Amino acid sequence: MTTEQRLELACALADTVRQMARETILPRYLSAVREQKADGSVLTEADLASQAALVERLPRLIMAPVLGEEMTPEEQGRVWHEGKSGLWVIDPIDGTTNFANGIPFFGVAVAYLVNHKTEIGVVYNPVTDEAFYAARGAGAWLNGVALPLRQPTTRLKDAVAGVDFKRISHHLGDELAVRPPYYSQRNFGSSALEWCYVAAGRLDVYLHGGQMLWDYAAGRLILAEAGGVYSTLGGSPLTAGPAIKRSVISAATPALFEQWKTWLHAHS
Repeated sequence: MTTEQRLELACALADTVRQMARETILPRYLSAVREQKADGSVLTEADLASQAALVERLPRLIMAPVLGEEMTPEEQGRVWHEGKSGLWVIDPIDGTTNFANGIPFFGVAVAYLVNHKTEIGVVYNPVTDEAFYAARGAGAWLNGVALPLRQPTTRLKDAVAGVDFKRISHHLGDELAVRPPYYSQRNFGSSALEWCYVAAGRLDVYLHGGQMLWDYAAGRLILAEAGGVYSTLGGSPLTAGPAIKRSVISAATPALFEQWKTWLHAHS
């Protein structure tokens, strides 16, 4: 597949996700009933409806297995191994607690992987109608506008950081709370969209203590194509199977990433 073909497919995927969300998710917004899964995470009927719609529509773009967050671990493992040569990875609603509580910050995340590397990624917020998308080698975009939207800061002390305090160590959390190295901190409640906010320059740096494949599969490509850098907190590449939770650190530029990583390693 050429770069131009990948970008054309990314645009078509963004359109598919937008249409699905308007038909399946938005009509259920502000009326969703929140349930709790066995692992303690939140689920609504809209999550299941969104996943079912994507499972039905995505093979029309590329015929490949679909791995969804709301599948059983056994199904996820089977599809992961079957889909090395081509695999859809989806989070039908990322930020379900926000969705269920009427907070307009949630998204649909879809990635297409080949050899377990992301080739195309889309993250869509139905409330704001913002479609972030990227194709490997073809850049990252928001509704047709190239990312980043603004130039990030060059100094960590001036940065706006996205930090999820729930999933990091108490020691690191205390260090960040008492002696933050950045200007200000935010936590919005949707990992997939937070990746895109770093790509757009809305956030300068990011830290999350535990994400699953569907949380980062699309966002990591969008950020990389926008010029950003990421790794795990320990410094290893962000690659994993569906059942493995990984930490994430990222920044909008390589120089800012080095400052952020150095500080985190010194205070972890």
